[in-house]
Amino acid sequence: MQGAGNPILLLVSAVDLNSGVFFLLVALYALPWILLIAGVIALIVLITKNGGADKEETLETMQRRVIALGFFDGVHLGHAVLLDLVRVRAKELGAVPAVLTFDTHPRGVVQGDQTPLINDLNARIDLIRRLHGSSDVLVLPLPFDEALRSMPWDAFLPFLQREYGAVHVVCGYDYRFGFQGAGNPERLKEQCGTLGIGVDVVPEVLLDGVPVSSTYIRELLSAGDMERAGRFLGHPHVLLGVVRHGYKLGRTLGAPTINMEFPEGVIVPPRGVYAMRVFLPGEAEGRFAVTNVGVRPTVDREAEPRVTVESYIIDFDGDLYGQEIRVEFYRYLRPEVRFEDVGDLKAQIQRDVEEARRHFGYENK
Repeated sequence: MQGAGNPILLLVSAVDLNSGVFFLLVALYALPWILLIAGVIALIVLITKNGGADKEETLETMQRRVIALGFFDGVHLGHAVLLDLVRVRAKELGAVPAVLTFDTHPRGVVQGDQTPLINDLNARIDLIRRLHGSSDVLVLPLPFDEALRSMPWDAFLPFLQREYGAVHVVCGYDYRFGFQGAGNPERLKEQCGTLGIGVDVVPEVLLDGVPVSSTYIRELLSAGDMERAGRFLGHPHVLLGVVRHGYKLGRTLGAPTINMEFPEGVIVPPRGVYAMRVFLPGEAEGRFAVTNVGVRPTVDREAEPRVTVESYIIDFDGDLYGQEIRVEFYRYLRPEVRFEDVGDLKAQIQRDVEEARRHFGYENK
């Protein structure tokens, strides 16, 4: 008999045939899903690879920083020496110049000291970038919180090395860090040697035989001595803020003004009128102005009026509401006075304008 007649062989052949068809159908049905899954896996691998490359590139950039250490309130002449040295060292080492500052003064957290500051964080960052670097200067505004407050002094430098890639640090002669200010420049230099990090300690900077310090400059600003404060700062005292809506009374007096406020926690200089420069968005040259710091006693009769910064920009008329501008204090002209009527106020504004023109040598322009 032929094998075709063998029932066992027929059964085996049938099973083989049916299995082949079955698996073929399964393969045809599953093929789109297999391709889809393979595509997703390939995409994930590609994204992971690119993401990893970006991360490595970022880490590589962050691994080499020369970091200026301090709070830099006012960004004064002493700070300038330190910040300029950071750029020099960064160029020598092929690293990124960076500035480590805090959103809150450490004394406020550690000691509860609420001494008003010269500048808020935004103005500090603006001064650091505008006067001592460009976009390649990386400002790291850390929140000074309980974790940093309680950090032991010998953990701070490893933290900078690990988190910010510090290869060199620069600080002032009186720099303190770590819990209860236990870290000082001597300890910093010793630990830098252990960790293989370079270090420079900038000595005290004197002007007219007086140490340049944020504390002294605060005293000058509080007394209204803008000219001497500007010498110790190395630049005019700055307020950076957004123009807000006021009462628009200035327009009726022929002297339209822009209104700003001092940020919370920042020094408010003596009430009065100042010769100023106002820097508008997109303009490199400042416009001359007279500014009243105070409560406008002639027109504002609120029980608890707010201290505002109201500037009349000489020979300018435009809408600046909602825009961020920079104003610079040059000279204190006179104290704030309450006039009997707005006519007397208008006449005084014109006298203030002429005084500001003389100060800036602007009389014939």
